Amino acid sequence: MLLVSALLLVTGSVMVSGPASAVIGGSKSTYGPWAVRMLIDGKPVCTGTAVTKQWVISASHCFFEQGQAVADKRISFRVGNLDMRKGTTVRPVGKRAGNARADMMLIKVSPMKIRPVRLATAHVHPGEIVRQYGWGATCTADENTCQSPVLKQSTLRVLRPDARRCEGYAVPGGTDFCMEKVSGIPAGGDSGAPVMSIGAHGKETLLGVFYGSDREKIAGAGEIAQQLAWIHKVTKR
Repeated sequence: MLLVSALLLVTGSVMVSGPASAVIGGSKSTYGPWAVRMLIDGKPVCTGTAVTKQWVISASHCFFEQGQAVADKRISFRVGNLDMRKGTTVRPVGKRAGNARADMMLIKVSPMKIRPVRLATAHVHPGEIVRQYGWGATCTADENTCQSPVLKQSTLRVLRPDARRCEGYAVPGGTDFCMEKVSGIPAGGDSGAPVMSIGAHGKETLLGVFYGSDREKIAGAGEIAQQLAWIHKVTKR
């Protein structure tokens, strides 16, 4: 189970009371048709992934302020372009579902003209190299001032859940996995971002939903393979 106190310390979302604050370091992405940018009151706050043409998955904590759910009318998503300023806007249509075991939220939106992601059916394994995508903060100071308008990516290596460095991010037998920086690290504004397997375009799979990092070396994500039944049940609505 995810510890709320740990999430408050390492969350990868940005405060919505000011300008939204992508990957610190890393590189500019040239691919990511399934990546979507989440905004609240028109300000970028999180990242998400299209799992179907009408359902987006992101981090649950992106949908709350001071413990209160953010109303659908305040939420929008930019889709269909690596430059979020050029993306198409879609909005919620009244259905969402939070996961009781992981920091994940599914929200239904108006139809998107984009390619949904392929969902992983196998567990991640220690030593696996993965790629995370997002539009979050590119600096370590005020993350609200350095939001990337273009999709960026970081490369990470999956660690054993019992590794000391993973304390607060994953536990043996849990629903999350822990990663160490190879190139770039996700930060504020990347919450809910896709953590993908590395493969040919269209063949990669969604392994996890990023929820937080220490902004230096370690990041955590909820594992998709453990939530497939939940995802399929919700998205059939």
